[in-house]
Amino acid sequence: MVDKKGSYSAEDISVLEGLEPVRKRPGMYIGGTGSEGLHHLIWEIFDNSRDEAMGGFANRVEIALLPNNHVRVADNGRGIPVDIHSKTKVSALETVMTTLHAGGKFGGDGYKVSGGLHGVGASVVNALSTYTKVEVHRDGGKHMQEYACGKKKAAVKKVGSSKLHGTIVTFQPDKEIFKTTTEFEWNIIVSRMRQQAYLVKGLLITVIDARNYEGKINLDDEVYLKDQGIEAPSHSFYFEGGLVSLIRHQNLHQKTVQDTIFYVDKELNDVGVEIALQYIDDISCRILPFANNIYTQEGGTHVIGFKTALTRLLNTYGKKNNFIKESDGAFTGDDVLEGLTAVVSVKLREIQFEGQTKGKLGSPEAQGATTTVFGEAFEAFLEEHPDEAKMIINKVILAVRARKAAKAAKDSVLRKGALEGMTLPGKLADCGSKSAEESEIFIVEGDSAGGTAKMGRDRRTQAILPLRGKILNIERARLDKMLASEQIKNLVIAMGTAIGDTFDISKLRYHKIIIATDADVDGAHIRTLILTLLYRHFKPLIDAGHIYIAQPPLYKIKRGKELWYAYTDEEKMAITGDNAEIEETDESEGGDDVVTDEETDAKKEVKASKFHLQRYKGLGEMNAEELWETTMDPARRILKQVNVDDAEEANKVFDMLMGSDVAPRKSFIQTHAKLAEIDI
Repeated sequence: MVDKKGSYSAEDISVLEGLEPVRKRPGMYIGGTGSEGLHHLIWEIFDNSRDEAMGGFANRVEIALLPNNHVRVADNGRGIPVDIHSKTKVSALETVMTTLHAGGKFGGDGYKVSGGLHGVGASVVNALSTYTKVEVHRDGGKHMQEYACGKKKAAVKKVGSSKLHGTIVTFQPDKEIFKTTTEFEWNIIVSRMRQQAYLVKGLLITVIDARNYEGKINLDDEVYLKDQGIEAPSHSFYFEGGLVSLIRHQNLHQKTVQDTIFYVDKELNDVGVEIALQYIDDISCRILPFANNIYTQEGGTHVIGFKTALTRLLNTYGKKNNFIKESDGAFTGDDVLEGLTAVVSVKLREIQFEGQTKGKLGSPEAQGATTTVFGEAFEAFLEEHPDEAKMIINKVILAVRARKAAKAAKDSVLRKGALEGMTLPGKLADCGSKSAEESEIFIVEGDSAGGTAKMGRDRRTQAILPLRGKILNIERARLDKMLASEQIKNLVIAMGTAIGDTFDISKLRYHKIIIATDADVDGAHIRTLILTLLYRHFKPLIDAGHIYIAQPPLYKIKRGKELWYAYTDEEKMAITGDNAEIEETDESEGGDDVVTDEETDAKKEVKASKFHLQRYKGLGEMNAEELWETTMDPARRILKQVNVDDAEEANKVFDMLMGSDVAPRKSFIQTHAKLAEIDI
């Protein structure tokens, strides 16, 4: 029913002026107000500097993290115009910084190609910052304007003369907007800037961490802080090889199928298409897509065009040269992607992204241009490199046969009844609830921990699946071999989603999948093997936030009748203090400290003041009540949610640690040995 008494008139229509819409709904402009949205502020300002470099007007950009969460981005481009804008009647600089959809990227000759075509980047950053300052070196002068929460403090003014040219933007994110964090992560910024340097040949990008140098940096006299010679952590990136260098970097620790990296860079119908690719001896696929140098993590029309041409060309070449047998059948899109490392980059004057965060390209002309340019060039590559073409085709044929073997394995193992829970693994102690939203499964290490967990759990909502020993390392194992492993098969059936091309997240039987392994080296190894399986074959579960790691306590601490659980050494020290008298005990040997009647009052007092410490080595050492109180009770437990902030970096780490190549793994261990926590 409609409430006809409720008022609805012109007075009920809200009109947000200036940048108020951005502060009211920041997620619409930067995707969210968490860590991703926070770093998106840097990307927006950097993209403007990068666009100057793409147009040939700049060759250097510096990003500096400053004290008090300030960020400074400097370039040697043309500098934002400061003369009076004919429509707004104020400086063009002020117009760009305080007006949505204002910039040099909507028409005219300001930019031929740009990533910031929404025209909201600089003004959005300004709106979401408590303080912003822009300095422009242009036409022999140095100009400046300051802002607070998107509003100017004063008009643009000339503050001196200058022989330089470029723009410097300094901003401080608003803690009222970014309530969860305003702390920038160094590794995220470095990784992003390395990637961008590959995409713009001849551009020097420097990232400098000067957060601990308050009062030691002169922000006025030097455009680039790196030139001041301060010894702050920094990285500089400069690549002449472009995408070919990026492919080499991606495949640094891989065994390649083809030695020659394919590369094409050509423009068709005002669409620039640049693609590099190389096949490696692996079963996963890595495609890095970019549109106007913006990483389009969700793909888009350029990726569709690339995949279509690749599948068609390899089928045509294989049949023409009699490499494909009738029994193998035609290659599918998944077949030709196995073991592929590729970078697909397109540049368009008029570009359409889906959403302000530019995660997916929507420009239809990109698909046709990519298909044609890549198709012609890759066809010539196959003809000119027959030996490498044959190795690529053989690699794809291997993928075809593996796909058929995997289908046979799935048909025999993952029958319809099993997926619907009719034939669940015998080791699984299922929960009573049929609601996936409230159900959770604990994956535990061994029968001992499994038995304790089964006794201590909430039977209505908590299921227990014990795994026997270390599961198969699936990093380079195909699906048929994986499903031959009883442990992996049990886990797949228990989750209910199936696997491979029949994966269906809507069939997930538990919305919390909790890995609960022992706090020792073996437990860490088993946890890594399980995470490898989930990352490679069930990544949508990670993306959806269904995967967790249990955090059992390291210590049980008693003093008299008082009892604590400590989850870290720091917590232990906070409880016991630096000078406390501590006695390590073993619960199985009477560590409860029984005081007899024959002891004197003095002895009793000493006993009562002692901390008795038990170090837990595994979940099986706890009794059911302890395991429930510390690790399984939703009201008191600590769970770490697994997420992949940087999928590309995670992919490389999994390759390195779980792959077959020993040398990079050895190097990684030697480099990070000092960070390891060793349990002796």
